[in-house]
Amino acid sequence: MVDLAHVRQAYASVADLYIDLFGASRHVHVDDLAFIGRHLTQRSGPVLDLGCGPGHLTGHLRSLGVDAHGIDMVPEFIAHAKATHPDGTYHLGSMEKLDVADHTVAGILAWYSLIHLPPQDLGDVLGEFRRAMAPAGRLVVGFFDGDEVSTFDHKVTTAYRWPVDDLAERLSRAGFTPVAHLRRPGDGTHRPHAALAAVATDA
Repeated sequence: MVDLAHVRQAYASVADLYIDLFGASRHVHVDDLAFIGRHLTQRSGPVLDLGCGPGHLTGHLRSLGVDAHGIDMVPEFIAHAKATHPDGTYHLGSMEKLDVADHTVAGILAWYSLIHLPPQDLGDVLGEFRRAMAPAGRLVVGFFDGDEVSTFDHKVTTAYRWPVDDLAERLSRAGFTPVAHLRRPGDGTHRPHAALAAVATDA
């Protein structure tokens, strides 16, 4: 499995810089905010923002009326989220083992929180998402787009690119039906980006 302790320490070491660069919804592309909102609003029940980082997207969802809860394994991010978005709930935790009962979660946002998982570890994590997800629950994933599954030198620690079709197939294999996707080419500043939305199929 991925060395979560290494990933946690890598993000903790740059937490202040990460918060400055990314820790507000204004830093998120408007198309991404719209995609997230379109697929995770109108959920009846809790929505988990897994790998919530500084809590900005959890806060954004809550501003849209979503019962969103942030979970991250980096203490510095959770402390910032609690201080900046005091109306929300934020907890230390790992997406590998969610502290929720089976089929009780209405939605999951995994926005760039799967990018450090090696392909061989992804199935177990998606299986845990599916265990937690209520019937017809909605999953939204943001990730780096690519022509093939491959690693690259992410500024924090090694990360993976995924072709949209390949990741959609992995979601299907885990019990989710992809229903929408978003792609944006890279520019001089940003790498190619993609997002997928999927619905939990009948258990």
